[in-house]
Amino acid sequence: MSSPAIDLPAADAGRWRALALLALALVLSMSPWFSATAVLPQLRALYGFGDGMAAWLTIAVQLGFVVGAVGASVLGIADRYRLRAVVGVAALGVAACNGALLLAHTPAQWLLLRVATGVCLAGVYPPSMKLVATWFAQGRGLALGVLIGAITIGSALPHLVHASGGAQWRAVIVATSVAALAGALILAGLVREGPYPFPRTPFHAGDALRAVGNRGVLLAMAGYFGHMWELYAMWGWFATYARQAPALAGFNTAAVAFAVIASGALGCVLAGRLSARWGSARTAAAAMAISAACCVAAPLAFAGPAWLFIAVALVWGISVIADSAQFSALVSQNADPRFVGTALTLQVGLGYVLTAATLWLLPWLASAAGSWRWTVLVLAPGPLLGIWAMAGLGALRREPA
Repeated sequence: MSSPAIDLPAADAGRWRALALLALALVLSMSPWFSATAVLPQLRALYGFGDGMAAWLTIAVQLGFVVGAVGASVLGIADRYRLRAVVGVAALGVAACNGALLLAHTPAQWLLLRVATGVCLAGVYPPSMKLVATWFAQGRGLALGVLIGAITIGSALPHLVHASGGAQWRAVIVATSVAALAGALILAGLVREGPYPFPRTPFHAGDALRAVGNRGVLLAMAGYFGHMWELYAMWGWFATYARQAPALAGFNTAAVAFAVIASGALGCVLAGRLSARWGSARTAAAAMAISAACCVAAPLAFAGPAWLFIAVALVWGISVIADSAQFSALVSQNADPRFVGTALTLQVGLGYVLTAATLWLLPWLASAAGSWRWTVLVLAPGPLLGIWAMAGLGALRREPA
């Protein structure tokens, strides 16, 4: 039986509306990711815990995300069920788990709720990448760049609320929970799949292995893993890093952290546009070269004038996330169409395992050295690995068929 004809003008018009709705929903739904991290000084004063527990409050979300993403990948959830239902229900879970922090009374309860939040976030982020791909047979790199930009702004939102609300940590939790609920309503009620759906695949043991069964997917994942080695440690600890910098004495560091992290949205859109001209692999390699340079430059600007520190931080914020969508585009281009959702979810889930390592490593190094200044140098090998992987992917594409 032949496939129904697609009304191309209508599909083209509808895809921009779908992208705008998805982007807005992700800004709102992803805001609880760093809700606890943004108010760590207040939580430490409230509960009296040290650097170790502070690190685990951020790592717990990452580990929960890994559990959710890998579990969804093994079960093939993004390839078996309606994406609209998956992301809508998961976003409701994000709002509920984050809101429950208002009822928590011990650090252990906070940790459990942070893990649960991460599990639910895994049902929002990767499936949304597949959902937008059903609208963009062409221009997928730009569309994914817009969505990653939305996730970036959402991740920065708790710092903005904190900068406005001072020590009122409850205001941050309430604001991000309400935002996630609004995002869930948009995802469940207004977003639908596009005219270029991927085939639904019944679950079979071993689908996750089939999803990564070619060299192109493996190289794209290797690049992503290098990117993730750097990204969440930078996002998670930048506010703390900025508070320790003599250059920013007297500054509202929560506002600076929001500006630096949110600036990544610009990098995502720019990279999305460049990818149409350069290709995703070249664009990702260029972004990683800049972010690696910033890993080296940040300690040098640490004790310098405020304008220099902020300038380096903004360039870092723009470049550190700019490449992220390109890895999703590369996986979706190289993977078997039957397993795109599983491949994307597996890539993201395994990448977040690495984030737990660097989120723990940076405060440990700072404690051992007595200063945060040079800790970020340990992040530079990540983007260097990514550049190597992108070079290999470019060489693979030039090989004769």
